[in-house]
Amino acid sequence: MSDLLNTVLDAHGGLARWQEAHQITARQFFGGALWELKGHPGALNDVDVTVALDRQYVSQKPFFNPEHRTSFTADRVAVETSDGTVVEELTDPRASFAGHVLTTPWTRLQLAYFSGSAMWTYLAEPLSLTFPGVQTEEIASASENGRKFRRLRVTFPSSIATLSTEQVLYIGDDGLIHRRDYSVDIAGGSPAAHYVSGHQQVSGLVIPTTREIYTRDESGNKIPEPLVVSVRLENVAVS
Repeated sequence: MSDLLNTVLDAHGGLARWQEAHQITARQFFGGALWELKGHPGALNDVDVTVALDRQYVSQKPFFNPEHRTSFTADRVAVETSDGTVVEELTDPRASFAGHVLTTPWTRLQLAYFSGSAMWTYLAEPLSLTFPGVQTEEIASASENGRKFRRLRVTFPSSIATLSTEQVLYIGDDGLIHRRDYSVDIAGGSPAAHYVSGHQQVSGLVIPTTREIYTRDESGNKIPEPLVVSVRLENVAVS
């Protein structure tokens, strides 16, 4: 485990506390231009989200129907009723994105897969960075708006479903993650600059509650318009 990863874990509550927790729940609010672009304006805005910390699982509800919820794992995504009856499902969902670019519309199950993989990546971090097969390496620092950041390159194994196999985290002098750069594998490699803020301590864990995601130019700078995705969390709880 790298020295920088240890710094990140300590700043977010410590590895031992993260390993004691089982899940994070919150009220999730989505915004930005992506959802209309993908054919689902207002999708998954103002819903409940549950993220498991000991495995890759996410559920969001309601999902278009008041009685429906999503069920996301690395190799399957489904829509279920409140009693667990499967309404529809997609195995090997990542394969369904072959040939997609940023403007390619999604089915509802593809929407559930994208959102599930994103929210697990966001809320299971930094514990997820210690999972088997995840590689981390400190790389050259970078500055933005007069602030210097240490940077941690993360490479995920194929067993973990995330938006990009390789991602770069920007770590402030407080040890917290403030930005991540990646290229969205399931959207033709669209480059993203993802800003993280609103860190709150909840039951001993430090959890960001606000995210803003933009595209990046060839120099790695964010393109300020449009705001592609925004995420805001309320009522965050750890159990």
